[in-house]
Amino acid sequence: MSVSMIARNSPLETRQNEFRRSIFSEISRQKMRNSVQIKPRTRVEDLVANRPVGRLEILILRRYPRRTVMSKGWKGSVAAACGRDETGLIGVVLWGNQVDQVRTGDIISIEGGWCRYSHGQKVVSTGRTGRLTVLEA
Repeated sequence: MSVSMIARNSPLETRQNEFRRSIFSEISRQKMRNSVQIKPRTRVEDLVANRPVGRLEILILRRYPRRTVMSKGWKGSVAAACGRDETGLIGVVLWGNQVDQVRTGDIISIEGGWCRYSHGQKVVSTGRTGRLTVLEA
């Protein structure tokens, strides 16, 4: 064995290489976390009651009048709306400031929302953790 082979296989060099690899893998993980990840769009016909909604884009056909709710779980404005995409119709529940954001004719996106049955029809809302965005007004 030559001296250069011994030096390459030293424990110190091995640890340094592992450290470099771990730094590079951590940097690539950070880039993955920071990059914008767009969820695939869910269609209305694919919604399942009592399941989360990934990303849903719909055209609002009608927004019904606001009403004020005072219950144990929510105190504030609520409004119902009706929306559609190319596959079907869906009911929408708007909470709080969403009532003022959404108008008839808007195209909205609901991410991280929830789908449920109400009066025999599927209804979606953002729930507590979802996000509603008006894409086109």
